[in-house]
Amino acid sequence: MKRNVIAGMKRFVMAAFAAVALGSCTTLGPGYEQPTVTLASFKALPSEGAIPAFEIGLRVINPNPSALNLVGIVYTVSLGGYEVVKGVGKDFPVIEGYTQQLLVVTASPNLISGIRFLGSMMGREDDLLEYAFEAKLDLGGLYPSLHVDEVGQFSLSGLTQAPQNVQAAPGDT
Repeated sequence: MKRNVIAGMKRFVMAAFAAVALGSCTTLGPGYEQPTVTLASFKALPSEGAIPAFEIGLRVINPNPSALNLVGIVYTVSLGGYEVVKGVGKDFPVIEGYTQQLLVVTASPNLISGIRFLGSMMGREDDLLEYAFEAKLDLGGLYPSLHVDEVGQFSLSGLTQAPQNVQAAPGDT
């Protein structure tokens, strides 16, 4: 009797595993194309007190027939090698198949890194400042997370902006 129970449990576990494996194959499918994420905007918001706020816009393009349900996002903005902004976001709209959506998140600076960054800027003669934007978008379920890395530099006089590398790649959750 005990052997029958153990054998039945083994068959149940194997059947459940097979169902999950088949479900993941149909979710990603042979024609699944990796969604594209680009940095669309980055601007300072009017300050409400001593701490400034920033608005970051991400454009997500869904090249697949099935909708993307974005669970959350983790992002970092670095200036001159200092991580000055780090934040998270959730409760985004569903991105329907074959559409694009602009996602906007609001961020506040890391004050300690910001002070270090400002200290490094004192007496600086170079007009160009390097920036880096990193984000991980959690698509939930069996989809891999999207990773976005954008680096470049801009002129402190505000006259030019030259992105050098934009990449959206699948990653491990």
